[in-house]
Amino acid sequence: MPEAWNVDQGVITKLKEQYKKERKGKKGVKRPNRSKLQDMLANLRDVDELPSLQPSVGSPSRPSSSRLPEHEINRADEVEALTFPPSSGKSFIMGADEALESELGLGELAGLTVANEADSLTYDIANNKDALRKTWNPKFTLRSHFDGIRALAFHPIEPVLITASEDHTLKMWNLQKTAPAKKSTSLDVEPIYTFRAHKGPVLCVVMSSNGEQCYSGGSDGLIQGWNTTNPNIDPYDSYDPSVLRGPLLGHTDAVWGLAYSAAHQRLLSCSADGTLRLWNATEVAPALSVFNDNQELGIPASVDLVSSDPSHMVASFSKGYTSIFNMETQQRILTLESNVDTASSSSCQINRVISHPTLPISITAHEDRHIKFYDNNTGKLIHSMVAHLEAVTSLAVDPNGLYLMSGSHDCSIRLWNLESKTCIQEFTAHRKKFEESIHDVAFHPSKCYIASAGADALAKVFV
Repeated sequence: MPEAWNVDQGVITKLKEQYKKERKGKKGVKRPNRSKLQDMLANLRDVDELPSLQPSVGSPSRPSSSRLPEHEINRADEVEALTFPPSSGKSFIMGADEALESELGLGELAGLTVANEADSLTYDIANNKDALRKTWNPKFTLRSHFDGIRALAFHPIEPVLITASEDHTLKMWNLQKTAPAKKSTSLDVEPIYTFRAHKGPVLCVVMSSNGEQCYSGGSDGLIQGWNTTNPNIDPYDSYDPSVLRGPLLGHTDAVWGLAYSAAHQRLLSCSADGTLRLWNATEVAPALSVFNDNQELGIPASVDLVSSDPSHMVASFSKGYTSIFNMETQQRILTLESNVDTASSSSCQINRVISHPTLPISITAHEDRHIKFYDNNTGKLIHSMVAHLEAVTSLAVDPNGLYLMSGSHDCSIRLWNLESKTCIQEFTAHRKKFEESIHDVAFHPSKCYIASAGADALAKVFV
């Protein structure tokens, strides 16, 4: 019933004209830079999982009157650095850095400067002169495990990741099967398969060079072999018993580390029982050979294959030693130089050793916040650096051998230029749980992905 409203069309037209004039008059006012606001929001979304995102009551870096008073609202257009954190309806007037810092709760990390040479740094390798260094950004958060994730391994070719968790399971993720997440721009990935056979926390996982098998070690002392399922499997298919190959028996305590040798189809393991063992990866059979049976070097914590010599392996031990062994003769060839102070046993703990993919160099991650580089030929220390604010737990080198990635209990992942040994990118990735944060990091062997595993039961993938 239009007549019931009794509206004077002339008044409405007048009001429209008046509004248009006002808009014209405001054209000169400087408004917040839209792209700047979008960047800030993107940054805040990237750290969506951080607990401090809820507006903290009485946070010192926030203005006490965080709601704008009436007369301020009209001036909101003129405020240059107005940011809207996604989790709160309040508007905060603060500079970009200050806003981000209070949102991220960085604390002492904020004071630490990192040379972010994202703009200027290029590959120094002749055939790659024009390839600019990549800046990594968070893409997927993998949430399905019920307890901390200890290790992860990428498929050699497919965009597929396998995670190993303290919840006794391993999960397989297809990074191309995504669904939009509920509250942010990032995408969620559901696991497509869960591997169940371990009777306790799963501590390490590796994949074979063709991606058809994977092997996991657990605190139950077992190494389980799996036939990797098709990444396009329906998650609701009925159970296929042929996935489980059967356990490799021999270790009497937790299996801390595994390494796969593509050249010989061999599997290396190191265990809390003090031994390193070499297995034939193609069959379920006892170990081919056992190393460090007398535990003279201590208990092995990490093992890797020496890339420059496929018959050699490198292992780090609880007493602070790192040694290279010949797998064929079972001889210890070399112990890398270390200034082990036997009195203070905790500080010399080595959490991870890896071999550089192209150079005869071993890299170790230490409980005392250091990363050290050794020459495999002479055993001499090449370089040592304090790399994090807390214990360094994990290392990975990209397939081209140009960049090193390190993870730490200080919640950060850092990317290092291996030539200059400088940090070129740092990102906060996981929350702490029981003083632990990042357990493992990995580069995809052939695609542009990196991943991290956290004690917070999440795995993060960056692109």
